[in-house]
Amino acid sequence: MRRIDRDLGRFHDIVRGEVRKNLRRFVQQGDMTAREGSRTVKIPMPQIRLPRFTWGQGGGGGGGVGQGEGKPGDQAGQEPGEGEGEKALEVEVTLEELAEILGEELSLPRIQPRGRKNVTTDMLRYRSIRRTGPRSLRHFKRTFKQALRREILSGDYDAAHPIVVPRPEDERYRSFEVTPVPESSAAIVYMMDVSGSMGEEQKEIVRHTAFWLDTWIRSQYRNVVVRYLVHDATAREVDRDAFFHVKESGGTKISSAYQLCLDILEKDHPVDQWNVYAFHFSDGDNWSSGDTTECIELLTKRLLPAVNLFAYGQVKSAYGSGQFKGDLDQAFKGRDDVATTDIVGKDGILPAIRAFLGRGR
Repeated sequence: MRRIDRDLGRFHDIVRGEVRKNLRRFVQQGDMTAREGSRTVKIPMPQIRLPRFTWGQGGGGGGGVGQGEGKPGDQAGQEPGEGEGEKALEVEVTLEELAEILGEELSLPRIQPRGRKNVTTDMLRYRSIRRTGPRSLRHFKRTFKQALRREILSGDYDAAHPIVVPRPEDERYRSFEVTPVPESSAAIVYMMDVSGSMGEEQKEIVRHTAFWLDTWIRSQYRNVVVRYLVHDATAREVDRDAFFHVKESGGTKISSAYQLCLDILEKDHPVDQWNVYAFHFSDGDNWSSGDTTECIELLTKRLLPAVNLFAYGQVKSAYGSGQFKGDLDQAFKGRDDVATTDIVGKDGILPAIRAFLGRGR
């Protein structure tokens, strides 16, 4: 069993090495699958081949394609298309391991929580001693002391031959106490422009980016709630599936998303109880310069004081002007709670994650 555990540990190390080596490819291709609510993802590993026995003669003793006598027209092995092709090995990696690899590769600092949700979680602390319990919790020192005390009091203890043999009544076991502990919680609010200028390619980039943002933030908090907002000229809340697939044909009014985000935070995620992360994705077009001014005012006076981090990712589009990022950079230059970045294709996903999460907020 120890040898199996050792081999399994080596295999896990190999898998982690392959994930780390191919992290950029996994981020760009998004060829990882995860069941809803699952804490693991399945990753295809074509680079890893499991050893297997094959039929044949060893020692170069003849046989094989291109060897021995044959006649024109004889078949050599399988015809093209026959048999099974080589399959990629699917391995399961926990989201915690994936977050650890991401943090190591991007040198991400751990997040310092700000708010605490008004809930508690039960933590088990072994602080007391009992007379009964499982052998795994037997407290040797307390048991020995009790047996020594009993022998001294009964006069059976011989200092010249100090042999102490515990009896069943001497046994002592560690016992836990349930202690309520305040639980740090986080709320992630994703906002995305779904107007006609945001195509399927842009939404796919946002989907991959959101997966890795989720993975890292969930590794820092035990309780995470995710909200999804879409907007064109108006904003509304949707579920996760609709967030990445809905498409509108109207114009873009970004302030509608920021106002809806504020309404949700004020109602469900107050600043003194939650760590809030607001991520907005757009191609940079907005309704007008007047609405951009309103966005900056909403951010300055209301949204930024309510969040740990506001991040804006501008996804390159053939139809987007890209003006909005420049306006944000000018208005919030040097602020630690605002992060903006251009996401130019899938190559820009990892730099965007580093720009968003590299501040440890």
